[in-house]
Amino acid sequence: MTAAPVTGHEFAYAFRAGASAMTASGGVAVLLPAKQRLTGLTPAQMQTLKALGRGRPALSELPGAGADPAVTGILDQLVGQGLLTVTMRWAGADLYTLRPFDTPPPRPPVSHECTAVEQLSKFTVIHRVDGRCVAEHPLSWCDIEIHDAGVLAVLTGLPGVDRPVPPVVAELARDLTWAGFTTQDDAEESGFATRSWGAHELWFHRKSTFGVRAKDWGRFGPTKWAAGSYPPLPARKPEYPGPAVALKDVDLDELRVTGDALTSAIEDRRSCRDFDTTSTPTLDQLGEFLYRTHRNRELRVIGTEEFPSRPYPSGGGLYELEVYPVVRECQGLSAGMYHYDSFDHVLRPVTGIEHAAIGRLLTPSSLTLSGGQLPQILFVFAARVGRIMWTYEQIPYAVMLKHVGVLTQTMSLVATDMGLGTVAQGYCDTAAFAELAGVDELTECALGSLVLGTPETLNDRHREVRSSHPHRPLPRWPPGRLPTRR
Repeated sequence: MTAAPVTGHEFAYAFRAGASAMTASGGVAVLLPAKQRLTGLTPAQMQTLKALGRGRPALSELPGAGADPAVTGILDQLVGQGLLTVTMRWAGADLYTLRPFDTPPPRPPVSHECTAVEQLSKFTVIHRVDGRCVAEHPLSWCDIEIHDAGVLAVLTGLPGVDRPVPPVVAELARDLTWAGFTTQDDAEESGFATRSWGAHELWFHRKSTFGVRAKDWGRFGPTKWAAGSYPPLPARKPEYPGPAVALKDVDLDELRVTGDALTSAIEDRRSCRDFDTTSTPTLDQLGEFLYRTHRNRELRVIGTEEFPSRPYPSGGGLYELEVYPVVRECQGLSAGMYHYDSFDHVLRPVTGIEHAAIGRLLTPSSLTLSGGQLPQILFVFAARVGRIMWTYEQIPYAVMLKHVGVLTQTMSLVATDMGLGTVAQGYCDTAAFAELAGVDELTECALGSLVLGTPETLNDRHREVRSSHPHRPLPRWPPGRLPTRR
């Protein structure tokens, strides 16, 4: 990457957003945000780090004019860690910039015989971002900012625009391959995992979840970004003109007296953000909770298709959602991450609580809990996307998000009926989940989560349940057998 530039084109470098270097005397520097300490740096390397923080110097503008191997070496190190943006220039003009947000793989060699770009991936999205033209790929480690119309013409295959010279096209082809923006022949259409995802669905999945692309909580989730610029919308929509039709009120107290548990659960349900550290859920409670919310009640086979049945509705009867309890505190159960086998009604261990990625799941969930406490039990909702995508087109991802909402509601009501507390969370570290579960994100991906625990402050329903409804273990089915629907 940092070899002497071919005449007419060269690379320029700068620290990416959020990255920088603090330098100190004695050849010492600290790379941020990783807080990585470098020692024994040469004066030219120290000058290079300072130059990268001030602007976007080209290789020829750095100490030693790019001939110092110590300078090219530290540039290669920083690029390899995803800390630098890399800009291709021709005759002093910027053509395109690689903007990393993750660690890149090794860069492939350039082929100067290359005169065209390989087939562009169907997942590539080109759009305007803050007045800039940016190409994105959901599975890439970087975005590509396009500064020159000729580069855009090469990407899209549009005619009528002056194309870059062959050396630039060769570098562009290499960088597109390096960034994962290209595909070989019909590779994306021959494999089920890539063919089943639509470009809009995979892009939306990555843009709306935390873990790979989004790593800064300051720009993700409930940031109230519009405060000060736009007034908040009122809770009540303006009334339509015309006379309103009066509706009869419901006597909730009467319904409670008659023993309507559903009404009680609906009315008493509240998001619980403070949990009792002296009284955690029991294994029997966890078993009852999963039995009532997510167990498989029946399995129908029609032709080659299998259709489960669970306590909540699912589009097409496909039930693609899987539940992973991440248990920190539960009486009678070791801490760790489990998979709930809804067919055999058992928990299957996935990994121990000591796994480093467990913290990446649990810690963000504390943002919605009182005093930053960690959840007693965190349920991660993951989707085996092929279950839905095999049948539906264009709408599968939207349908799966609706299913997460349905399951969240079901779990919240059942928990209330059991005297437990829940709070739903609209985010989950998808990268941490994939690492823990050992799954390919295109095959199974995390879509949301829910915290379960013993409430610190009891409402009337919780007190009633605790005092008069001791929890009993439920019978388990014999291995290999499924219950029939009643």
